[in-house]
Amino acid sequence: MRATAAGEHPGCVTWYDAAGHAPPGESGATTGRPNSNGRVPDELVLVLAQAAVNAIESAGGYAGGIYLRSRRPGLLRLAVLSGLPGRLFRPWWNMHVNRPFPVAEAHRSGRAVHLADAEEAMRLFPQLMAGLPFPFGSMYVPVASDREKFGVLVVLRAATPGVPVGHTDRRRVEHAADRLAAALGGLSANGEPVAWEGEPVCVQLPSVTTPPVRIGYFDWDLDDGAVNADAELCAILGTSPADFPGTVDALVAGLAPEDVYGLWTVARQTAASGGPVARRMRLRGPDGRAHLLELSARPHPPGGGSAGHLTGFLLDFGSGPVAAETTDRLPDAVFSLDRLGRITYLNHSAESLLGHARSELVGNVLWEVLPWFGHPAHEEYFRAALMSDEAVHFLARRESAPDEWLSVSLHPGHDGLTATLTPAPQPAYAPGSVARPGAGLGSPADRASALYRPVALAIALTEAVTARQVSAVVTDELLPAFGGRQLAIYLLTEGHLYLAWETGFPQGFLDRFEGIGLNARLPGVETLVSGRPIFFESMEHLAAAYPGIPLDTDVGARAFLPLIASGRPVGSCILGFDQPRGFSPEERTVLTALAGLIAQALQRAQRYDTEAALARGLQNALLPHRLPAVENVDTVARYLPGTQGMDVGGDWYDVVDTGRGLALVVGDVQGHGVAAAATMGQLRSAVRAFALAGQNPQEVMCDTNRLLIDIDPGQFATCCYIVLDPASGSAQAVRAGHPQPLLRHPDGSTEVLDLDGGIVLGVDSEATYPVTELRLAPGAVLALFTDGLVEQPGVDIDLGVERLRGTLADVGSSPLAETADRLIREARQTVDRPDDIALLLAARWAEPTRQVT
Repeated sequence: MRATAAGEHPGCVTWYDAAGHAPPGESGATTGRPNSNGRVPDELVLVLAQAAVNAIESAGGYAGGIYLRSRRPGLLRLAVLSGLPGRLFRPWWNMHVNRPFPVAEAHRSGRAVHLADAEEAMRLFPQLMAGLPFPFGSMYVPVASDREKFGVLVVLRAATPGVPVGHTDRRRVEHAADRLAAALGGLSANGEPVAWEGEPVCVQLPSVTTPPVRIGYFDWDLDDGAVNADAELCAILGTSPADFPGTVDALVAGLAPEDVYGLWTVARQTAASGGPVARRMRLRGPDGRAHLLELSARPHPPGGGSAGHLTGFLLDFGSGPVAAETTDRLPDAVFSLDRLGRITYLNHSAESLLGHARSELVGNVLWEVLPWFGHPAHEEYFRAALMSDEAVHFLARRESAPDEWLSVSLHPGHDGLTATLTPAPQPAYAPGSVARPGAGLGSPADRASALYRPVALAIALTEAVTARQVSAVVTDELLPAFGGRQLAIYLLTEGHLYLAWETGFPQGFLDRFEGIGLNARLPGVETLVSGRPIFFESMEHLAAAYPGIPLDTDVGARAFLPLIASGRPVGSCILGFDQPRGFSPEERTVLTALAGLIAQALQRAQRYDTEAALARGLQNALLPHRLPAVENVDTVARYLPGTQGMDVGGDWYDVVDTGRGLALVVGDVQGHGVAAAATMGQLRSAVRAFALAGQNPQEVMCDTNRLLIDIDPGQFATCCYIVLDPASGSAQAVRAGHPQPLLRHPDGSTEVLDLDGGIVLGVDSEATYPVTELRLAPGAVLALFTDGLVEQPGVDIDLGVERLRGTLADVGSSPLAETADRLIREARQTVDRPDDIALLLAARWAEPTRQVT
């Protein structure tokens, strides 16, 4: 840690060491936050900061913190906040243990709370999402010993829609909480007051691993062209010292032709100088990134006759300096913030647009040096960008030039935000039509109801996945709340509006508006183009404003709402009412807010539809379409996608005839959607390739584990791999964190096998996977499956396994295909199934046979 620098937010400290140690020679000074002794003990700050950083990193998070008990009974205070600026999260500094929030629930119950995404959080803790309506996942683990409750450890991370928080991540954070509890217990036993009063300490997280700066050295003899290069230079050039032949041709082999000519030119100029001269130039390395070359000439030896030597240094900076230099050439204003809100970089255009030099801004907190960015209306946008992985767009007005507006775009990343600024015209606001006196939301009860409606609709919209489901929610929630009868939702596609949903309009009336362009003079178009809602108290007012527009009735009122999400047009929403009516300012505000919620839900639904189509295509291409026919063994497989969120996941099955046995494979990649399906395809191909190469089961699993770590660090998968000899029935099995398979014996008795196993794939490159020997008698059936078949929310997984075992025992001598259908019949009937299912059955027979699958 270091003392707070000038301009930094007080209490924000930088954490240099990923292991959790303060840098040598620097004091872990107090932050100036008072407790009962007047200050926070150094050791307590260090212990809390280390625990927060370690927990966040271990669970793949981007932020988190620790709530600690205070002197006030029942009140927890945020003691450490890592990866987020404290000022923006002031409303969450204090938490009473009786409030309906996950922090309070974890502390009160003594049980961890894990929320995979916003949808799950909305169902369980709607008050949390009402205040932080962003797509993020979170983990809350109580910090307690047998005798004392200290507080709660919190980790925020990217959402995993429809995928529960994995067991490995849960255990990592729980271990971090246990270690923290032990450390706090030790402080308490030594007389240190383990309590927190005052503001939280902010802690900077270590940056994402980036290519390190490397410096390679070489000596070039210009007489014979010999080059001596050190190991670092060889590494930069993509070779090894043993493979480097020591020639200038080898030195330039990986360079572009134009760089080779430039290098020779600089070499000749430098050598001809006859004195100690240094020249620099940029070269493009074999990996495509720019490097800096510095050449120095040695003086010619006495007597001449030699061209001399050139010594050179090749510097590989990674991507940082090149990126900074590149953004300085852009006409757009660009600046960057770390996760504590401090400005880390701005280009020349940003200096000009903001009216401040880099020296005045870099290193300071944005809203302290540019107070107009700290307007309360803007804080929500910064919170949204810091807590989600989606870009955020908004308009801001500078205090020094109130008539000049800027369009601000925030692009989040693990280490902070990158912002772009462009001048923007003054925004258009709602038209000045006045509602009738007494109409709308006049009473306090009406205003309270108006405040409730956005929250109620938001809660309902989190359950909607497709555009049709979103529209149905709007019909059920929005129309009754405002006494409406008609609803139409149009979506924007390639510059035209297409009807996505309608209710209450005469049949065929809206057909004439299908596919209209954005140049049409219609209220449903103009509300989207202008970004303003348009209200008409009666159809007469509508007809007067748009002469010749077709009307379905001569009475009623209309509201045309723009559907815009994050500054991007999505479509238009039309509300119709039976009778003329006014729209009060409160109603207009509420309807406009609801339109924003609807637009966000529709935008999410459109992304879902696109990704679902791609994931389904990947699934169809990656799962086997037929299983090999082998004498003495029948195999049958079933795949059942989940019904919550993305309907394609990372489950897979395979049967491989290796020539030395029949390999039976079932696996499960963490997550759902395109990424999980793509990783699944790579793992399935790898297992198949290793099996066909003649590797034994242990080698197959070890090599697959190392491959997953190489291709997708941070991704996890489980797998069960069994090689069966069809003739003898002997089998060898390995298991990596996967559910135990079932074995039905010829007499009908069925058992859960007890295969030795290793940890899940993707965690430890040195993990080993022991082999278990077993035998399938003629008439035996082996069942391999993924956890979606036996896991239900709130139910012990062992009960699901036992239920499956009983079903397999009861099937009798049914054909294998019927057995497979019966095993997944109950799952097929489940409407709300969060995970997908893979099932693979293998039956061994005494005589060659083949059953219909």
